[in-house]
Amino acid sequence: MSSLVDYKCPCCGAPIQFDSMSQNMKCQYCNNEFDAETLKGFDDILQQEAPDKMDWASQPGNEWMKEELDGKCVYLCNSCGGQIIAEENTGSTHCPYCGSPVVIMGQFSGDIKPDVVIPFKLDKEAAKAALKKHLEGKKLLPASFKTDSYIDDIQGVYVPFWLFDTEADASIRYRATRVRSWRSGNYRYTETSYYSVFRAGTLDFEAVPVDGSSRMADELMESIEPYDMSQAVDFATAYLSGYLADRYDVTSEQSIDRANQRIKKSTEQVIARTVQGYTTVIPESSGVQFKNGKIRYALLPVWMLSTKWNDQIYTFAMNGQTGKFVGDLPMDKGAYWKWFGILAAIGGVAGFALSFLIKLFLS
Repeated sequence: MSSLVDYKCPCCGAPIQFDSMSQNMKCQYCNNEFDAETLKGFDDILQQEAPDKMDWASQPGNEWMKEELDGKCVYLCNSCGGQIIAEENTGSTHCPYCGSPVVIMGQFSGDIKPDVVIPFKLDKEAAKAALKKHLEGKKLLPASFKTDSYIDDIQGVYVPFWLFDTEADASIRYRATRVRSWRSGNYRYTETSYYSVFRAGTLDFEAVPVDGSSRMADELMESIEPYDMSQAVDFATAYLSGYLADRYDVTSEQSIDRANQRIKKSTEQVIARTVQGYTTVIPESSGVQFKNGKIRYALLPVWMLSTKWNDQIYTFAMNGQTGKFVGDLPMDKGAYWKWFGILAAIGGVAGFALSFLIKLFLS
């Protein structure tokens, strides 16, 4: 236990000393005073603070049985290096990540077997319809990009994911203020009260996904979440029939940091929502400890299309279970400046015109 002379001011963090006039501890910087009992309680909270501890006790590790590998081949993309698992009788196909042709590399072997899979719920026609709808009404989309020639290139791909389950114990301390203002005569007064707020709790996390493909942008995969994990079933090779499956090249160990970031951020956001009634709230310390951490390997369904336009690759993805669709689009610069000039001529300010053009492009 620290002695009183070692205390820092809960309000500003400056050293505090005993003041003989008030018989309290007084901050020499902000002049706030504290009785010894209050400071002792604050010190008890500080003693409970602990750094992050994010250990994962369980790792995925099922092996393939020989009969499960029969008829499965690995196709290699010579452009981006992607390795796609498919049936050996699969005809010519294209890489779902860059759109380039792929060639057969050999019989599939090695790796670990997925624990679970979410089967495709939506077919190719639903994916094609979603892409057409995504392109509709985009007034700044180049006309040549709206062609249907690549619509049929949409492919169903099982993307590798690592699923993280854990219990997160968190303790977070905040510095908060309440500000009160009032007027008296010709003067206006402002009073600022400072508080040290402590929160602790436990949250359960189940199936936090991190994709296991380096070619798949994490932001793209997170944008088509969530998946309904209650519909996940034990893996069987029959689910792969008629679809491609990406071969993971990011291990579960390499995915832990991103899972830790997602879980810690979510934990802090949930706990922060319990701190209400203050003018300002600033987190000062945060500690998250995991218990019963478990990692599983899953294949999740994604409809994908990658197409090259003006030497740039545009990737579209749709959640094969829920239908959520995302994808970047090119912009017709000529149409952009035409609309910008029209708005500027009408007298609109540049900021408003830019905002309108963005809405026009995204609508």
